[in-house]
Amino acid sequence: MRTTITVNGEARALDLDPRTTLLDALREHLGLTGTKKGCDHGQCGACTVLVNGTRINSCLSLAAMHDGDQVTTIEGVGTPEQLHPLQKAFLTEDAFQCGYCTPGQICSAIGMLAEVAENWPSQETADLNAKVALTQPEIRERMSGNICRCSAYPQIVAAIQSASEEMA
Repeated sequence: MRTTITVNGEARALDLDPRTTLLDALREHLGLTGTKKGCDHGQCGACTVLVNGTRINSCLSLAAMHDGDQVTTIEGVGTPEQLHPLQKAFLTEDAFQCGYCTPGQICSAIGMLAEVAENWPSQETADLNAKVALTQPEIRERMSGNICRCSAYPQIVAAIQSASEEMA
């Protein structure tokens, strides 16, 4: 099946088996190995990417569903010369140990901060009519789909808070 997906700003035409997940298309067909295959069941968040600005688990989505979509992986977030504010904050706050979950954590955090900017409520949001306050419990709730086996959660929350202040 012929599918064209714009990945990190570049249109990529792919001939894929219709059963190919977006994760496998990125890793196996495009060589973008920053996105990790963790559980392959949508439970860990290691495969999180942004599709048209919204965070998704790429292991649960077929590549063919994204014909014409804009996909951003960790490779498209920043460069070594110019890191994204979240990448800088993860380094500054020491928000990773093994680093396996970090690409998914960063992509999820980018999507989460966009949701907060649009004032999307979460389970933690007390007042649905007020502007969402980016508290530690709010961040923890919104990032709960991304697991860190090394338990760097306090540093991840601190990095997200720090980056959100810089990006504001």
